[in-house]
Amino acid sequence: MRQLLNTLYITIPKAYAHLENDTLRIDVEREKKLAVPLHHLGGVVCFGNIMVSPALMHRLAEEGKSLVLLDGNGRFKARLEGPTSGNVLLRQAQHKAAGEPAQTLALARSFIAGKLKNSRQILLRGARDNTDVTEQEELKRVGENLNASLRALANANDLDTLRGVEGEAARGYFGALNLLVKKDAREHFQMDGRSKRPPRDRMNALLSFLYSMLTNDCRSAIESVGLDPQLGFLHAVRPGRAALALDLVEEFRAFIADRLALSLVNRGQIVADDFEFREGGSVQLADDARRTLVVAFQERKQEEITHPLLEQKMPLGLVPLLQARFIARTLRGEMEGYVPFLVR
Repeated sequence: MRQLLNTLYITIPKAYAHLENDTLRIDVEREKKLAVPLHHLGGVVCFGNIMVSPALMHRLAEEGKSLVLLDGNGRFKARLEGPTSGNVLLRQAQHKAAGEPAQTLALARSFIAGKLKNSRQILLRGARDNTDVTEQEELKRVGENLNASLRALANANDLDTLRGVEGEAARGYFGALNLLVKKDAREHFQMDGRSKRPPRDRMNALLSFLYSMLTNDCRSAIESVGLDPQLGFLHAVRPGRAALALDLVEEFRAFIADRLALSLVNRGQIVADDFEFREGGSVQLADDARRTLVVAFQERKQEEITHPLLEQKMPLGLVPLLQARFIARTLRGEMEGYVPFLVR
């Protein structure tokens, strides 16, 4: 549990990743740019047009390290991994739970509750730091609306109702998120709601990129404990969709991805010129900005937090793994119900 292996994110277009003895080497235009010992890596993620040698693919698969291919916006394209070594009894329990409406509803309710509680904390923290009284009151009002949504979850008797509560709460939250951006940056970083495929503004492009990295980490955590990432409870099951990873990522969005995006914008580490506007209205991070974001995300994962349930300090990057284990214990009947991670 104490070992936090790094994920290597390759963002330079036309980079060539290949094997050199026991080292992953990256060349750009035949010039060596980086060499990383394989034993330091937990996985490799490639953004956009990256070349990967067959020898490196084979070695990563043999050592159980994932290779993930994303497009330039961070949207998932493919994943290469070795033979599945998941616990078949755990997966049987997972499939059984997915067929029982009451258990499915309970797990989905927990995922949404974690998301809403953590989102509310982000807004209330922003209200405390905001010096504009009108904006303070608006942030508190939306925070109270999220509290009302939390209460409504208890009375939701089916998944569609749960998703409706979550969707309405999310619309209010993303509207209020604009007030957490510093006033001198709002001209360029205002959101008109959440747009995903493709992102239609700078903040949406920033969030989509961070959510992709976070979802990849959650999927790896789920697979590492032996669960099936394709079989979720809140998100509908579709071919090629890591539904359980999307379930788990919900409780982490606000305090990992959203907070990091706001910090980078408010500190001026990400600016308006760091984005490219494409035909059709899509917005994409420029190459240098993607590298800035990847480094900041890795640093964020190294920060120590105290887990509220265990009262133990650990790197933030280990929390998805711990929560995946809680899902497994819940499915095996070792925990009465799944307890999401709640930020303080």
